[in-house]
Amino acid sequence: MRTLLVLPDLFRAEGGIARMMRLYLKALGTGCAPGDNIDIVTLLDKGDTTAQARQLAGQALGKVVNCAGSRTRFAFAVLRHSFSADRIVCGHVFHLILARLARLLRPGLKYHLVAHGIEVWRNYSHWERLALRGAERIFCVSEYTRRQMLRYEPRLEPARLLVVPNSFDPALARNAAVPGPAPSGVAAPRILVVSRLLATDPYKGVDLMIEALPLIRREFPAAHLRIVGTGDDAPRLGELARRLDVAAVVHFAGRLDDSALEREYAECDLFALPSRKEGFGLVYLEAMAHGKPCLAARAGGAPEVVGLPGSTGLTGGTPVGALVEYGHVDEIALAVSDIVRHPRDPAVIRARADQFAFPAFAARLRAALA
Repeated sequence: MRTLLVLPDLFRAEGGIARMMRLYLKALGTGCAPGDNIDIVTLLDKGDTTAQARQLAGQALGKVVNCAGSRTRFAFAVLRHSFSADRIVCGHVFHLILARLARLLRPGLKYHLVAHGIEVWRNYSHWERLALRGAERIFCVSEYTRRQMLRYEPRLEPARLLVVPNSFDPALARNAAVPGPAPSGVAAPRILVVSRLLATDPYKGVDLMIEALPLIRREFPAAHLRIVGTGDDAPRLGELARRLDVAAVVHFAGRLDDSALEREYAECDLFALPSRKEGFGLVYLEAMAHGKPCLAARAGGAPEVVGLPGSTGLTGGTPVGALVEYGHVDEIALAVSDIVRHPRDPAVIRARADQFAFPAFAARLRAALA
């Protein structure tokens, strides 16, 4: 089987889509039979990333073409490599029209889409609708995303939309197995946020965590907030912290490498991201792999991860986090208090995360592609 991965990027940035598509590449490489091949075309990556891609795909890796932002080069590369492919897996809906065009040139070619979340929760253009209806399979990261796609394009065949929940890097599971520092307790809860800080993404709820901090500190005077991530909204968030007189206990850590980020997960008492538009929320899963309870909004796909286990069809029934209504700062403070005063069992949290572990993800993907 010859697979062509068509992606925005794999290594240029550390966004959730890039991290997940690296796991797709690893899963495809793990499940390859002798003679199988995986070619990759990315729009935004630059230079030669073959060595990095080979670490994920192994000997199944074929050619890697990075187009450095050139849409013309990207389109030609996708069409050229599609002639030697048996299937295309698109990592973003914006590129699905190219896959549709490739199949018009080669009628036997099959193509698939990975639907991550907000990028498919919208009205589609005429050409996007045609491309979506031609997809052999659409892998939705959550049931919520699946329902949204059927809402915006009712003519999609429901059986073609399969829920394939996100996973996390197997290395994270190995490192998370090593216990982190003991919780700081009710005296000084350490709250962690991991998110991009972009003015175009105000729905992430980072500002809500800062707004909730004065309320949280009424009960826990030594509570502090650590924010990992970068973006053009950081100055506004910093000014918000100063205006609320909590700047001394809000630390902006910036962008961290994997090992530093793992330390942040290991050393926090709880993870919080009360976002309104998470298709899944990979950061919740990463925190849960470290046994940390998560606070999320009752919106998007996040409840399927940190609410009552079983909502994605996985087993379980013990809450491993807390859900709040989006935008309700008082609920955030109450949820933090509940988590701190009534600690969740780290073993139960890790067991929940294990249901999304890489071997289970790879098996689900192989079944979905069969």
